Amino acid sequence: MLTAARLGAAALSAALLAGATAGPALADSPTPTAAAVPDGLYGKGDPTYDGVWRQSLALTALAAAEVTPADSAVGWLTGQQCEDGGWPSFRAAGAACDAKTEDSNATAVAVQALVALGGHQEAVDKGVQWLKATQNADGSWPYNPGSPGDANSTGLAVNALFAAKADPASVAKAGRNAYDGLALFQLGCAAPADQRGAFAYQPDPSGALAPNALASAQASLAAAGGHLPVATTVRADAAPKALTCQDGAPSAPVPHADSGEAAGAYLAAQLVAGDHHLTLTTPGAAPTPDYNATAWAALGLIQSGHPQQAAGAVDWLGKEGATWTKGGTDAAATASLLLVTQAAHGDTGALTGRLTALGPAPKATAGPAATTGASKKNDGMGQYWPIIVGLLVGVGGGILLSLQRKRGQQL
Repeated sequence: MLTAARLGAAALSAALLAGATAGPALADSPTPTAAAVPDGLYGKGDPTYDGVWRQSLALTALAAAEVTPADSAVGWLTGQQCEDGGWPSFRAAGAACDAKTEDSNATAVAVQALVALGGHQEAVDKGVQWLKATQNADGSWPYNPGSPGDANSTGLAVNALFAAKADPASVAKAGRNAYDGLALFQLGCAAPADQRGAFAYQPDPSGALAPNALASAQASLAAAGGHLPVATTVRADAAPKALTCQDGAPSAPVPHADSGEAAGAYLAAQLVAGDHHLTLTTPGAAPTPDYNATAWAALGLIQSGHPQQAAGAVDWLGKEGATWTKGGTDAAATASLLLVTQAAHGDTGALTGRLTALGPAPKATAGPAATTGASKKNDGMGQYWPIIVGLLVGVGGGILLSLQRKRGQQL
């Protein structure tokens, strides 16, 4: 069983959902001392396990909202990068890098954030090289280097490659590329019809794959060829196409060309069955709504050209936003909700303002938050503009009439 603190990292929460052990057991893990929140970091919670994750999501969402973040916010993220190009979940100021604690999830989202911000090509290139160096021989990525791969980490790594314009088909180890690695975790024609297209977090000890909500949702964005922020304008009229299987056909990995649609079909069906959201199933606990998985499912469906199948989830997340974001105080959740709303072309002004308020004051704001701020500044004068315009028109008309009368008298 994983430590509760590690649930801040998406891949580790998926490991718990799958019942896999991707980190130290609770009994072997000392309770960490809460780290002080550094200047420049979004959110006020302990950043030990999610500092880079939440900062990267926040900066990506704000860049998409045309907000130029403070130098301290960007500098904190770039300062977390190790010399070999990887990022840990969090590194205290002055602490040395430990290659064993660098992780693919933090590195993948940091790369996407820096691409979205622009102007950080050297750091992006080093991050991509780290991902290439830590790819497993089967084409997948682990959470920490040297561990078995998993669907979430592989999906996030593929997202980063797409963002950095590195073709996943050309990123390979021992003849197995990134798409091959992702295919290891996707359920195909050997699975029951209602499970086909889903992703497992990892195979069980026997090698069998079981559908996992968060793994399916996060991997779907990579399967659909996307990255953060999702800004696709592709729209398909039909629903996602379920995997086509022939009776008696030998079991084979899902072809890359069919992967995104198959994952979308599975997720769309799960969202309908779950009243527009996915469910978190933790051993020994009652099922609860999974906001994070639902958000990634919506992003994957929108990326694959199926915003209509994502619409119910987007609306549900909007209604549940206050609960998910803890009243707008959870930086990672607020950023994730903003990314979903942006992808769905919803009203982002309020969310942008809430996220901006969780970090240092931005250098510039050109998006919805700027419009909102301008409106507030002008509220006092704006309500008088109709009167002012009317007076100007009346005065102008009076002057014109007076001039015409004088001219008539002179004639």
